[in-house]
Amino acid sequence: MANVTITDVVKNYGHLEVLHGVSASVADGEFVVLVGPSGCGKSTLLRMIAGLESISDGDIEIGDRVVNDLEPKERDIAMVFQSYALYPHMTVRANMAFSLKLARRSKDEIEQMVNRAAEILDLSTLLDRYPRQLSGGQRQRVAMGRAIVRNPQVFLFDEPLSNLDAKLRVQMRGEIKALHQRLGATMIYVTHDQMEAMTMGDRIVVMRAGVIEQIGTPLEIYDTPANSFVASFIGSPSVNLIDGVVQTQNNQLVLQADDGAIWPLPSNVNVKAGTPVQLGIRPEHIYLDPAGLPAEAFMIEPTGADTHVQLRVGKQLLIGVFRDRPDIALNATFHVRPDVSRAHVFDRVSGKRIGA
Repeated sequence: MANVTITDVVKNYGHLEVLHGVSASVADGEFVVLVGPSGCGKSTLLRMIAGLESISDGDIEIGDRVVNDLEPKERDIAMVFQSYALYPHMTVRANMAFSLKLARRSKDEIEQMVNRAAEILDLSTLLDRYPRQLSGGQRQRVAMGRAIVRNPQVFLFDEPLSNLDAKLRVQMRGEIKALHQRLGATMIYVTHDQMEAMTMGDRIVVMRAGVIEQIGTPLEIYDTPANSFVASFIGSPSVNLIDGVVQTQNNQLVLQADDGAIWPLPSNVNVKAGTPVQLGIRPEHIYLDPAGLPAEAFMIEPTGADTHVQLRVGKQLLIGVFRDRPDIALNATFHVRPDVSRAHVFDRVSGKRIGA
């Protein structure tokens, strides 16, 4: 296996620059997820690592080699795409063995490597079937098996679960994570699904509009987002953002929201009165409290374990996530308290996090 180093990488399509000096590193054996909205450049970056897109500027290293000018077959990588791209006229065994035959491996070696990959992916009983005889999840496992047999330095995954239904996606998330743990392989995984990123990655690279907004472990990014975009993108339901201006009240800093309501601020936040900010409160950090702020529920969505409540405090629309089944009636008034100690404060102009 190998580490991957991306240094000041730029991608241009004519006069249009879509990646703006991106830098990141992936350690040997690490599982890193590139996540962001459609059009942020994550798949383009992955294809540049694979050699399927040219590099306009900067360097990409795999192991100790700069691979900018190497063909994909010379980079010792394996890629799993969103589409399974299996040969329909070949059995599972033949699909998995195809690249090894092209590499002129011996028959015994091919059989050994295919059987090993099939065992890892629980495909041993399906080796003589054709793709049309497989479920979507099984086809995706075959696509992964085709990558495993090559024993590459780096595995690249480009939204491999997008074509699966919700239940299969959850199952395959676990299988890919387990595969990483068994192989100890270097893996780079692209998705637009923040839940996949949170549950699968050792570290997450959050991208937007061709730049990297933040790199960190899932909990680092969730607990200390670098800016309001990251806070909004990571987490479901999304963070509540309240616009306002910092004021002093009873020798304490508070947020005077645009609708005139007063919200408490974290006691350790380093911000001056008069600063326009956004207060970020995650839905699960809003609690029922008879002594709290009056709120009105205008939509209640029970999910079983939790209840999602869309509520209004003053003129501010918020989402709260409450455990179990709280006694909240539609259009009725109740009281809530935000956990200010776990709130986030962002500069309203730049969006950057304001810390202690």
